[in-house]
Amino acid sequence: MTLIRDLGEQAFEERFGCDRFTATVLSNRFGYVVEHMCSQILTTAFSPILRDFYDFAATVTGPPSSGYLTPAVSNSIILFTGTMTESVRITIEEYGADRLEPGDVIIANDPYRTGTHVNDLLFIRPVFAGSEIVAFVTLKAHHLDMGGSVPGGFSTQKANLYEDGLVVSPRALYKAGKPVQETWTLIFDNSRFGDLLFPDMQTICSNLDLGERLLSETVERYGPEAVLGAMTYVCDAGAERMQEALAEVPDGSWEGEAIMDADGAADDESYRVHVRITKVGDRAEVDFSGSSRQARTSVNATFLDAKSVVGVAFKYLLDPRGVYSSGLMRPIDIVLPEGTLISAMPPDGPVFLYFEASQIAHAALLRALAQAVGDRAIGGDAGSSNLHNAGGLHPNGMPWQSAGQAGGEQGPWGGTREGDGDTFNLTYQANGIATPVEAAEFDAPVVILRREVMPDTAGPGAHRGGSGVVTDSLWRGPAAHYPISLRHREPSGNGVNGGRAGTTGGVWFWMGDDTGFTGRKPITSEAYGDALPVVGRLDPATNAPSPEGEYVWFGRRSVWHTPPDTTMRYVNNGGGGWGDPMSRDPEAVKRDVRDGFVTIEGAARDYGVVVVGDPESDPEGLSVDAEGTASLRG
Repeated sequence: MTLIRDLGEQAFEERFGCDRFTATVLSNRFGYVVEHMCSQILTTAFSPILRDFYDFAATVTGPPSSGYLTPAVSNSIILFTGTMTESVRITIEEYGADRLEPGDVIIANDPYRTGTHVNDLLFIRPVFAGSEIVAFVTLKAHHLDMGGSVPGGFSTQKANLYEDGLVVSPRALYKAGKPVQETWTLIFDNSRFGDLLFPDMQTICSNLDLGERLLSETVERYGPEAVLGAMTYVCDAGAERMQEALAEVPDGSWEGEAIMDADGAADDESYRVHVRITKVGDRAEVDFSGSSRQARTSVNATFLDAKSVVGVAFKYLLDPRGVYSSGLMRPIDIVLPEGTLISAMPPDGPVFLYFEASQIAHAALLRALAQAVGDRAIGGDAGSSNLHNAGGLHPNGMPWQSAGQAGGEQGPWGGTREGDGDTFNLTYQANGIATPVEAAEFDAPVVILRREVMPDTAGPGAHRGGSGVVTDSLWRGPAAHYPISLRHREPSGNGVNGGRAGTTGGVWFWMGDDTGFTGRKPITSEAYGDALPVVGRLDPATNAPSPEGEYVWFGRRSVWHTPPDTTMRYVNNGGGGWGDPMSRDPEAVKRDVRDGFVTIEGAARDYGVVVVGDPESDPEGLSVDAEGTASLRG
């Protein structure tokens, strides 16, 4: 088959219905549409999960006649990418494309139909040219609550889909531009925090209006044939890019594995995602056979989430530049048995913390692909969202919720051939913005006491991993906590190309009492003796993290109730290193000591570098003992 770049002008126009220049202009226009929809949400959303966490995504999707081609996916939360290329098709086919008319908005949120979880409402608006559907503009956005047994939904304990919250099958929210009252009533009769959900939903629908207007102007200017041809061009080009990237990888078969500590039912079972990747020529097969059965509580993901993860992992390592489109997956086949951790089935395979199971699958894929791509491999990240969810009542009786604002959400990535891993990001499967301290403290009765680097937690390497982050928060009123940290039994930040793994972290409470707040807790091992451990691999004598310690299970309490003036601590796992630590530039190690990433003892132990001086009293006066370093490294 002739590659797109080798097509003559006439052949190109016959295949895509427009010339090469127009196809390029329109491909960029599709991206312009989705990014404008998203940037407007960031500035107009009401709830912090949208405003601060970027927990939404937009797509432009082709008409049913095109097979629902998806040429544009926004640069927002990565977890939605693959699900949205399928969920539009599934939703519209079930609703009936022949029932659509201008001004409609169709919604759905069933994880088994649309991926992710029930809090992520999918909003679809058809774009017409005359009487014909020429495209869809779509937004998927997280809403603070959709009912269920736990406010906000973030819990490891829910045992079936009925506890998750309201499931909305494909239905109209707007019909011919008019609100469908029974759909709005259904949602608000079953969800909490309606004063935030309602304006957020209105904001999303207004952004669909924007997307429809921009795309309609495009169709009017260039014509439906050129627009559809450009969609085909983008997706065909994406498929070709992945085929070419695969062709450059030697043929072979590689396996990878990663585990989730436990589910919310008991700590007697870890959950494993096993993957075998077989690559021949310009195609690959990804086989998840051998993965653990679906979990007993709501830590599962669906087959659509698995597709997202495969696409993202291959894009990261083989084709990191260029847009994400539905063409990406054409050269990749997926073998996925039903009823696993990443292909859960209703009703007793509940799906809410899909992002945790997705991250396990992503880690397994990166570990398998690391054997194929050589120095392009990347070290493991913090591994879990380390998401913290809490709720309670203000003194005036009004409820409050803190979701993803005060836990260990921001943490490290792994090292790469390009350099050290970043330290303050969401996991590889997300792409959010760090919640401002002021926003967290405004929304809930909490004071953020500390967000800083935890020394000697990064995986050593020629390029080290990012360091674990220690986050301390003070809860001034009574609170109910639902901590989510599922990757502490073994290091998640695995090293690559001779790099070493990062350390594991944990979660603790220092319960408040009548004496009030007395100051920040130290970060030394001795500080944990009087703490209540929540989760981690911990030394039973000190409660401090220890690779030889005993695993402490988060689920022994379904809800962690705390009195006023309780201090909570999250420590992330460290990111994995890239390359031999003994080849790291000694001056880079000295800078790490100066900046608090590495201690003097850690520099000698992990990198064979002797650093002289006092990083506390005279950080700029540090120096490298060249002779001592040569001796250690020798």
